[in-house]
Amino acid sequence: MIDKEKGFTSFDVVRGVRQLCGVKKVGHGGTLDPLATGLLVVAVGRSSTKKLHTLLKSDKEYEVVAEFGYISDSYDADGHLTRVKYDESATFNKKNIEKIISKNFIGEIEQMPPKYSALKVKGRRACDIVRAGGKVELKSRKIRIDSFEIMDFQWPEVRFRVKCGSGTYIRSLIHDLGQSLGCGAYVKELRRTKVGEYVVEDAVKLEEILC
Repeated sequence: MIDKEKGFTSFDVVRGVRQLCGVKKVGHGGTLDPLATGLLVVAVGRSSTKKLHTLLKSDKEYEVVAEFGYISDSYDADGHLTRVKYDESATFNKKNIEKIISKNFIGEIEQMPPKYSALKVKGRRACDIVRAGGKVELKSRKIRIDSFEIMDFQWPEVRFRVKCGSGTYIRSLIHDLGQSLGCGAYVKELRRTKVGEYVVEDAVKLEEILC
């Protein structure tokens, strides 16, 4: 279990473990964006990597800091930010946001994945196509949100804890919440804290095992 640091890709971690162990067959149980930190479960060896499909389908838990008043083309801080003009006299408080979440973002919902994602479109990653100037058409899909709670409210920044099923894009979740509020939102910080039964408290930094 690796506690991935910001700026590293999931493949960077896999490559580091591969070099450390001298084993070619290394995989992980669910991609984390370079912006994100937290739990990345890594499997070493053919028999272990065969079990990763179970982890990929496991429930996840995240802590996310969202900043409202902006939108991002990638739905996170790594993208191009655009300020949103909205009624600043409107009441944006914890209680009202919790009502919106309870009504629209709990249970089984439809979600559109971000175009800057690793989803494959005709054999190529959607993000690679977009960065090359191409266009992608992604389809919405059903996801499950078990819990979406406010941990800290310091408007326009709000920290949430999200417990969800596999296939959920937290970036899309925050973007859609911002759209529902009419003020926009993007992911400023993201940390995965749990994958199935595994928790980030039991993980180690990659640099600790590569020393």
